[in-house]
Amino acid sequence: MAARSIGSLSISFGLVSIPVKLYSATEASRAISFNLLHKTCGSRLRQQYFCVKEDVPVAREEMAKGYEFSKDQYVMFTPEELKALEEAGTHAAEITEFVPIDAIDPIYFDKAYYLSPDKGGTKPYSLLAKALRESDRCAIGRWAARGKQYIVMIRPIADGNGDALVMQQLLYAAEVRAIKDIDIPKTDVRDVELKLAQQLIEQQASDKFDPASYTDDVRSRVEAAIQKKVDGQEVTAVLEEPEGGAQVIDLMEALRASLGKKGPAKSQAEARPEARKPPKRAQAAEPAAKKTAKR
Repeated sequence: MAARSIGSLSISFGLVSIPVKLYSATEASRAISFNLLHKTCGSRLRQQYFCVKEDVPVAREEMAKGYEFSKDQYVMFTPEELKALEEAGTHAAEITEFVPIDAIDPIYFDKAYYLSPDKGGTKPYSLLAKALRESDRCAIGRWAARGKQYIVMIRPIADGNGDALVMQQLLYAAEVRAIKDIDIPKTDVRDVELKLAQQLIEQQASDKFDPASYTDDVRSRVEAAIQKKVDGQEVTAVLEEPEGGAQVIDLMEALRASLGKKGPAKSQAEARPEARKPPKRAQAAEPAAKKTAKR
């Protein structure tokens, strides 16, 4: 089934304008959703809002939006006031700069869209995609839609027939927490530990990431259970005990075990505790016992 465009816009940089079609790159509809039902009769439930002060139901036309600026104190906004604050959609993504692709930390990535050339945009589209790929750069710009303004990153990808473009919404700096806010104790890593860890990484390394090799097992179980219910079958819930995490006592031994290596051989003295020399006190007592016997 061919993908359906969800909109159109133009990408502009300098005096160049590229008309493109917009396609959602992800499927939020893939999530399985459940409805709330009345347990006794199975009918859908209807949500109702109550006033916490008067304890009466409030109709939607009697509702207003408010911002809590202090404990239980609000400023109220009308729909017209909120509408006036929204960003006007421009149907254009204006590129402001070009930066190295690896300069954008993936933690800033948000929703992604595929772009395809619209009428008259095939040539400049292909030119931009190829120029970005060969320069290892991406375009950063602004895009206004749905009353909001977004930072966007336009980057090239290979589609099998050539170069294509993806527009990635980026989070604002204020929306991303700083790693320095997380308490991470500083510790030293020994060279031998680092070498074993690097060997373990190489042992499980792949040349490329294949997302098709990963499947959502939970979704498959839910879908199977739903089908059983639809078919009138009983679903038996089997609660599995969670497996306890491996308790790492010795980091080196854990790394060696992961690599399938054996630890260093123990000495004979370590292997046979009974073969150890007797304590000095016992050695000293032995000559004394012999002297007594001679007398």
